[in-house]
Amino acid sequence: MCGMPQQPPVRSTPARPPRPDASMSLLTNVMDHSLDDGYAEAAARKEAAGEGGLPKTLRAKLGLAVGLVLAALVVTVGAAQARIAAPAVAKERQELIDRIDRETETADELEGSVDKLREDVSARQREALEKSGGSARSELLGILSGATAVHGPGVRLVVNDAKDAGTGGDGDPREASGFSDTGRVRDRDMQRAVNGLWESGAEAISINGQRLTALSAIRAAGDAILVDNRPLVPPYTVLAVGDGERLSTRFQDSADGLYLHALQENYGIRTGISVEEDLELPAAPSVIVRTAQPKTDKH
Repeated sequence: MCGMPQQPPVRSTPARPPRPDASMSLLTNVMDHSLDDGYAEAAARKEAAGEGGLPKTLRAKLGLAVGLVLAALVVTVGAAQARIAAPAVAKERQELIDRIDRETETADELEGSVDKLREDVSARQREALEKSGGSARSELLGILSGATAVHGPGVRLVVNDAKDAGTGGDGDPREASGFSDTGRVRDRDMQRAVNGLWESGAEAISINGQRLTALSAIRAAGDAILVDNRPLVPPYTVLAVGDGERLSTRFQDSADGLYLHALQENYGIRTGISVEEDLELPAAPSVIVRTAQPKTDKH
């Protein structure tokens, strides 16, 4: 029998152990190829052409050095100029402050001089009134003109803005005034209050210590009330010398007293009136003396 040719035994190669990072193939690929192939290729071309990296020639290196020096010089000059300009600006600011202080002192001195001159004029006017025949007449002229201080019984009327200024009711006792802030006391309100007191029999009136005369003006400048061009602040305290009980009753029953009552009811403006046994009113700071001459018929 012919025997079958025997095959050489197959030797099996032992299996290679797997890589420890086989399960992290994506992370391994990123670490091994951190630079994209396209970028790497472009960088290689630039390096081959001599375009990448630092300048290769002496001229290029000198140009780069000059540029850096110029940039440093510009920064240094700018800092030096800022440092030099800082004291100059501070000096100019201090000079302006000193000038403002000097002008303020000058204005205060002038205001003091004006007050002294007003007092001198008032004293001369009182002296002239005393010499103008009869003490009773001179006293009456001084009271009516506001040239002399007075005291006596009367009423105290206090008018103040509403607690919540700017809110109001439906009625409008100031219908033609056009005021939008209805909770604020206006010059027209104080005009009506003063005129009502005069009409009710007041002999002398002052507002916040400012004596009123026949030539006094109550006006407005923005939101401020001016009496003879002097600003007042609320609350407005009106002192009126006269027969206290009668003056209070007549004023509250008058149209102007009812006007203030309507302001209180509709707009919350606060008012209060009281009878006082003795009030002191100062003299007017400046009284303009005017005289009238009878007209003569030349015919």
